[in-house]
Amino acid sequence: MSEKYDELLKNIPSEGFIKLSSDQPTALSGADKAALIRKGNAFFNDGEYEKARRIFITTGYTDGLIRLGDWYLDQNEPLEAITMYWKAPAPDKVESWAGQAACVVAKWLGE
Repeated sequence: MSEKYDELLKNIPSEGFIKLSSDQPTALSGADKAALIRKGNAFFNDGEYEKARRIFITTGYTDGLIRLGDWYLDQNEPLEAITMYWKAPAPDKVESWAGQAACVVAKWLGE
């Protein structure tokens, strides 16, 4: 049992589990928000994902957060993906991943 436990612990990211907050996006004027979203989209299209991420989180831009979540999945970073989906919010994508995670845990428990 100890070996299985040790193996599972190796799979936990060094920074620990994600912390999700319900903080609301920063209050911005409509013009400022639109300008930031355009800039975030440009960053995303240029492959500057961290800059796009910061802007999309700041503005609460749902479509951008979902695109980032999809990108993180393509990069095999599911914890970052679920964070983006949660912040979007995109409950359909969160529920899909929760179901998959439950299947993984059930399989681990069965072993």
